[in-house]
Amino acid sequence: MTQLILYNVFNGLIVGAFYALMALGLSLILNLSGVINFAHGGFLAVGAYLAFALIPYLGFWGALVISPLLTALFGLVIERLLIRRLYGRDPLYSLLLTFGLAFMLEDGTRFIWGPQTLPFSIPDSLSSPLSSSFFFLTGYRLFMVLLVTAAVIALFLILSYTRLGVRIRAGTLDLETVSVLGVNVRILRSLNFGLGIYLAGLAGVLAAGMLGLQPTIGSDLIMPSFVAIIIGGLGSLPGTLVGGLLIGVASGVVTVWFPSASEAMIYVMMGLVLLVRPRGLFGEEGRF
Repeated sequence: MTQLILYNVFNGLIVGAFYALMALGLSLILNLSGVINFAHGGFLAVGAYLAFALIPYLGFWGALVISPLLTALFGLVIERLLIRRLYGRDPLYSLLLTFGLAFMLEDGTRFIWGPQTLPFSIPDSLSSPLSSSFFFLTGYRLFMVLLVTAAVIALFLILSYTRLGVRIRAGTLDLETVSVLGVNVRILRSLNFGLGIYLAGLAGVLAAGMLGLQPTIGSDLIMPSFVAIIIGGLGSLPGTLVGGLLIGVASGVVTVWFPSASEAMIYVMMGLVLLVRPRGLFGEEGRF
Protein backbone atom coordinates (compact mmCIF):
# COMPACT_ATOMS: atom_id res chain seq x y z
CA MET A 1 0.00 0.00 0.00
CA THR A 2 2.83 2.36 0.86
CA GLN A 3 4.48 1.69 -2.49
CA LEU A 4 1.19 2.37 -4.28
CA ILE A 5 0.79 5.70 -2.48
CA LEU A 6 4.38 6.68 -3.27
CA TYR A 7 3.85 5.73 -6.91
CA ASN A 8 0.75 7.90 -7.24
CA VAL A 9 2.27 10.82 -5.35
CA PHE A 10 5.38 10.78 -7.54
CA ASN A 11 3.29 10.37 -10.68
CA GLY A 12 1.10 13.27 -9.52
CA LEU A 13 4.21 15.36 -8.93
CA ILE A 14 5.36 14.76 -12.50
CA VAL A 15 1.96 15.57 -13.97
CA GLY A 16 1.83 18.62 -11.70
CA ALA A 17 5.18 19.71 -13.11
CA PHE A 18 3.64 19.62 -16.61
CA TYR A 19 0.69 21.64 -15.37
CA ALA A 20 3.01 24.16 -13.73
CA LEU A 21 5.23 24.54 -16.80
CA MET A 22 2.19 25.01 -19.03
CA ALA A 23 0.50 27.35 -16.57
CA LEU A 24 3.60 29.53 -16.19
CA GLY A 25 3.63 30.16 -19.94
CA LEU A 26 -0.10 30.89 -19.90
CA SER A 27 0.29 33.22 -16.94
CA LEU A 28 3.16 35.13 -18.56
CA ILE A 29 1.06 35.88 -21.63
CA LEU A 30 -2.09 36.69 -19.64
CA ASN A 31 -0.37 38.95 -17.12
CA LEU A 32 1.34 41.20 -19.65
CA SER A 33 -0.94 41.13 -22.67
CA GLY A 34 -4.33 40.20 -21.24
CA VAL A 35 -4.61 37.39 -23.81
CA ILE A 36 -6.33 34.19 -22.71
CA ASN A 37 -4.31 31.81 -24.83
CA PHE A 38 -6.55 28.79 -25.22
CA ALA A 39 -4.25 27.55 -28.00
CA HIS A 40 -1.43 26.95 -25.51
CA GLY A 41 -2.12 23.23 -25.58
CA GLY A 42 -1.93 23.30 -29.37
CA PHE A 43 1.55 24.82 -29.17
CA LEU A 44 2.50 22.07 -26.71
CA ALA A 45 1.44 19.49 -29.31
CA VAL A 46 3.41 21.33 -32.00
CA GLY A 47 6.53 21.19 -29.82
CA ALA A 48 6.07 17.48 -29.22
CA TYR A 49 5.55 16.63 -32.89
CA LEU A 50 8.47 18.79 -33.99
CA ALA A 51 10.68 16.87 -31.58
CA PHE A 52 9.33 13.61 -33.02
CA ALA A 53 10.27 14.79 -36.52
CA LEU A 54 13.73 15.96 -35.43
CA ILE A 55 14.78 12.92 -33.38
CA PRO A 56 15.86 10.82 -36.44
CA TYR A 57 18.24 13.62 -37.44
CA LEU A 58 19.34 15.21 -34.16
CA GLY A 59 18.65 12.54 -31.59
CA PHE A 60 16.61 13.05 -28.43
CA TRP A 61 18.93 15.63 -26.88
CA GLY A 62 19.16 17.74 -30.01
CA ALA A 63 15.38 17.65 -30.45
CA LEU A 64 14.93 18.63 -26.81
CA VAL A 65 16.98 21.79 -27.42
CA ILE A 66 15.78 22.76 -30.90
CA SER A 67 12.07 21.86 -30.80
CA PRO A 68 11.02 24.36 -28.08
CA LEU A 69 12.96 27.09 -29.91
CA LEU A 70 11.18 26.32 -33.18
CA THR A 71 7.86 26.26 -31.33
CA ALA A 72 8.61 29.69 -29.85
CA LEU A 73 9.50 30.99 -33.33
CA PHE A 74 6.22 29.63 -34.67
CA GLY A 75 4.45 31.31 -31.76
CA LEU A 76 6.05 34.63 -32.66
CA VAL A 77 4.74 34.31 -36.22
CA ILE A 78 1.22 33.60 -34.90
CA GLU A 79 1.49 36.52 -32.51
CA ARG A 80 2.56 38.85 -35.30
CA LEU A 81 -0.17 37.77 -37.70
CA LEU A 82 -3.13 37.20 -35.36
CA ILE A 83 -2.70 37.84 -31.64
CA ARG A 84 -1.23 41.33 -31.92
CA ARG A 85 -4.44 42.67 -33.45
CA LEU A 86 -6.35 41.91 -30.23
CA TYR A 87 -4.15 43.74 -27.71
CA GLY A 88 -6.12 46.23 -25.70
CA ARG A 89 -9.48 44.73 -26.63
CA ASP A 90 -11.94 42.74 -24.56
CA PRO A 91 -10.24 39.43 -23.50
CA LEU A 92 -13.25 37.60 -24.93
CA TYR A 93 -11.90 38.27 -28.44
CA SER A 94 -8.58 36.61 -27.67
CA LEU A 95 -10.38 33.70 -26.03
CA LEU A 96 -12.49 33.10 -29.13
CA LEU A 97 -9.54 33.47 -31.51
CA THR A 98 -7.22 31.16 -29.59
CA PHE A 99 -10.05 28.67 -29.04
CA GLY A 100 -10.40 28.34 -32.81
CA LEU A 101 -6.63 28.32 -33.23
CA ALA A 102 -6.39 25.40 -30.78
CA PHE A 103 -8.60 23.30 -33.07
CA MET A 104 -6.57 24.33 -36.10
CA LEU A 105 -3.28 23.29 -34.48
CA GLU A 106 -4.73 19.99 -33.27
CA ASP A 107 -6.18 19.16 -36.69
CA GLY A 108 -2.96 20.29 -38.35
CA THR A 109 -0.90 17.79 -36.36
CA ARG A 110 -3.52 15.12 -37.06
CA PHE A 111 -3.37 15.87 -40.80
CA ILE A 112 0.45 15.78 -40.98
CA TRP A 113 1.27 12.92 -38.62
CA GLY A 114 -2.02 11.03 -38.48
CA PRO A 115 -4.57 10.45 -35.69
CA GLN A 116 -2.90 7.38 -34.20
CA THR A 117 -0.65 7.41 -31.14
CA LEU A 118 3.02 7.48 -32.15
CA PRO A 119 5.93 6.05 -30.16
CA PHE A 120 8.27 8.73 -28.86
CA SER A 121 11.83 7.53 -28.47
CA ILE A 122 13.78 8.37 -25.34
CA PRO A 123 17.37 7.33 -24.59
CA ASP A 124 17.74 3.76 -23.26
CA SER A 125 19.78 5.12 -20.37
CA LEU A 126 16.70 6.98 -19.09
CA SER A 127 14.08 4.29 -19.62
CA SER A 128 15.11 1.78 -16.96
CA PRO A 129 14.10 1.98 -13.26
CA LEU A 130 16.68 3.33 -10.86
CA SER A 131 15.65 0.90 -8.13
CA SER A 132 14.03 -2.53 -8.06
CA SER A 133 12.00 -1.57 -5.00
CA PHE A 134 10.66 1.64 -6.54
CA PHE A 135 10.02 0.44 -10.09
CA PHE A 136 8.20 3.65 -11.00
CA LEU A 137 11.28 5.82 -10.38
CA THR A 138 12.84 5.73 -13.83
CA GLY A 139 15.69 7.86 -15.05
CA TYR A 140 13.36 9.70 -17.43
CA ARG A 141 10.87 10.63 -14.71
CA LEU A 142 13.67 11.92 -12.49
CA PHE A 143 15.18 13.77 -15.44
CA MET A 144 11.83 15.45 -16.15
CA VAL A 145 11.49 16.68 -12.58
CA LEU A 146 15.05 18.05 -12.60
CA LEU A 147 14.65 19.72 -16.01
CA VAL A 148 11.33 21.34 -15.09
CA THR A 149 12.91 22.57 -11.85
CA ALA A 150 15.84 24.02 -13.79
CA ALA A 151 13.49 25.66 -16.32
CA VAL A 152 11.41 27.26 -13.57
CA ILE A 153 14.51 28.55 -11.77
CA ALA A 154 15.87 29.93 -15.06
CA LEU A 155 12.55 31.67 -15.76
CA PHE A 156 12.52 33.39 -12.39
CA LEU A 157 16.18 34.40 -12.79
CA ILE A 158 15.38 35.90 -16.19
CA LEU A 159 12.44 37.83 -14.75
CA SER A 160 14.48 39.04 -11.77
CA TYR A 161 17.90 39.88 -13.19
CA THR A 162 17.65 40.61 -16.91
CA ARG A 163 16.51 43.81 -18.59
CA LEU A 164 13.82 41.93 -20.49
CA GLY A 165 12.54 40.29 -17.31
CA VAL A 166 12.42 43.57 -15.40
CA ARG A 167 10.48 45.19 -18.25
CA ILE A 168 8.04 42.28 -18.34
CA ARG A 169 7.41 42.55 -14.61
CA ALA A 170 7.03 46.31 -14.85
CA GLY A 171 4.69 45.99 -17.83
CA THR A 172 2.58 43.53 -15.88
CA LEU A 173 2.02 46.21 -13.24
CA ASP A 174 1.66 49.27 -15.49
CA LEU A 175 2.18 48.85 -19.21
CA GLU A 176 1.31 52.46 -20.06
CA THR A 177 4.05 53.83 -17.81
CA VAL A 178 6.56 51.39 -19.32
CA SER A 179 5.59 52.66 -22.77
CA VAL A 180 6.00 56.30 -21.68
CA LEU A 181 9.51 55.49 -20.44
CA GLY A 182 10.54 54.59 -23.99
CA VAL A 183 10.14 50.80 -24.03
CA ASN A 184 8.79 49.37 -27.28
CA VAL A 185 5.70 47.65 -25.89
CA ARG A 186 5.00 45.86 -29.16
CA ILE A 187 8.37 44.09 -29.08
CA LEU A 188 8.06 43.46 -25.34
CA ARG A 189 4.73 41.72 -25.80
CA SER A 190 6.10 39.65 -28.68
CA LEU A 191 9.14 38.47 -26.71
CA ASN A 192 6.98 37.70 -23.70
CA PHE A 193 4.60 35.70 -25.90
CA GLY A 194 7.53 33.79 -27.40
CA LEU A 195 8.87 33.00 -23.91
CA GLY A 196 5.49 31.63 -22.87
CA ILE A 197 5.25 29.48 -26.01
CA TYR A 198 8.79 28.22 -25.43
CA LEU A 199 7.66 26.79 -22.10
CA ALA A 200 4.74 25.09 -23.85
CA GLY A 201 7.09 23.56 -26.43
CA LEU A 202 9.44 22.30 -23.71
CA ALA A 203 6.51 20.78 -21.82
CA GLY A 204 5.38 19.11 -25.05
CA VAL A 205 8.70 17.34 -25.61
CA LEU A 206 8.82 16.11 -22.02
CA ALA A 207 5.16 15.05 -21.96
CA ALA A 208 5.48 13.08 -25.20
CA GLY A 209 8.23 10.95 -23.71
CA MET A 210 5.97 9.96 -20.83
CA LEU A 211 2.41 10.07 -22.16
CA GLY A 212 2.98 9.13 -25.80
CA LEU A 213 2.38 11.27 -28.84
CA GLN A 214 -1.15 12.00 -30.04
CA PRO A 215 -2.91 15.10 -31.44
CA THR A 216 -4.95 15.60 -28.24
CA ILE A 217 -1.93 15.69 -25.94
CA GLY A 218 -2.23 19.47 -25.55
CA SER A 219 -5.98 19.62 -25.04
CA ASP A 220 -5.70 17.06 -22.24
CA LEU A 221 -3.38 19.38 -20.29
CA ILE A 222 -4.77 22.83 -21.04
CA MET A 223 -7.74 22.95 -18.65
CA PRO A 224 -5.77 21.80 -15.57
CA SER A 225 -3.21 24.47 -16.44
CA PHE A 226 -5.91 27.15 -16.30
CA VAL A 227 -7.07 25.68 -12.99
CA ALA A 228 -3.50 25.96 -11.67
CA ILE A 229 -3.51 29.69 -12.51
CA ILE A 230 -6.85 30.21 -10.77
CA ILE A 231 -5.80 28.29 -7.65
CA GLY A 232 -2.43 30.03 -7.45
CA GLY A 233 -3.92 33.45 -8.14
CA LEU A 234 -4.06 35.58 -11.26
CA GLY A 235 -0.94 37.67 -11.66
CA SER A 236 1.24 35.51 -9.41
CA LEU A 237 3.82 33.29 -11.11
CA PRO A 238 4.93 31.64 -7.82
CA GLY A 239 1.26 30.99 -7.10
CA THR A 240 0.85 29.41 -10.55
CA LEU A 241 3.78 27.10 -9.83
CA VAL A 242 2.34 26.07 -6.47
CA GLY A 243 -1.12 25.61 -7.98
CA GLY A 244 0.17 23.27 -10.68
CA LEU A 245 2.06 21.09 -8.21
CA LEU A 246 -0.86 21.03 -5.77
CA ILE A 247 -3.45 19.78 -8.24
CA GLY A 248 -1.02 17.22 -9.65
CA VAL A 249 -0.18 15.70 -6.27
CA ALA A 250 -3.79 15.91 -5.05
CA SER A 251 -5.14 14.07 -8.10
CA GLY A 252 -2.39 11.46 -7.69
CA VAL A 253 -3.29 10.83 -4.04
CA VAL A 254 -7.01 10.60 -4.80
CA THR A 255 -6.25 8.00 -7.49
CA VAL A 256 -5.16 5.56 -4.76
CA TRP A 257 -8.69 5.28 -3.34
CA PHE A 258 -11.00 6.81 -5.98
CA PRO A 259 -9.38 6.51 -9.44
CA SER A 260 -12.47 7.75 -11.26
CA ALA A 261 -12.49 10.95 -9.19
CA SER A 262 -8.90 12.01 -9.88
CA GLU A 263 -9.82 14.51 -12.58
CA ALA A 264 -12.83 15.83 -10.67
CA MET A 265 -10.55 16.49 -7.69
CA ILE A 266 -8.81 19.24 -9.64
CA TYR A 267 -12.03 21.20 -10.02
CA VAL A 268 -13.14 20.47 -6.46
CA MET A 269 -9.89 22.04 -5.26
CA MET A 270 -10.51 25.06 -7.45
CA GLY A 271 -14.01 25.49 -6.04
CA LEU A 272 -12.82 25.22 -2.45
CA VAL A 273 -10.02 27.74 -2.98
CA LEU A 274 -12.38 30.22 -4.65
CA LEU A 275 -14.88 29.87 -1.80
CA VAL A 276 -12.25 30.64 0.83
CA ARG A 277 -10.04 33.02 -1.15
CA PRO A 278 -11.65 34.27 -4.40
CA ARG A 279 -8.41 35.83 -5.68
CA GLY A 280 -6.48 32.54 -5.34
CA LEU A 281 -3.78 31.53 -2.90
CA PHE A 282 -1.28 34.22 -3.88
CA GLY A 283 -3.35 36.50 -6.12
CA GLU A 284 -3.70 40.22 -5.53
CA GLU A 285 -7.01 41.90 -4.81
CA GLY A 286 -8.39 43.54 -7.95
CA ARG A 287 -5.45 42.39 -10.09
CA PHE A 288 -7.73 41.78 -13.12
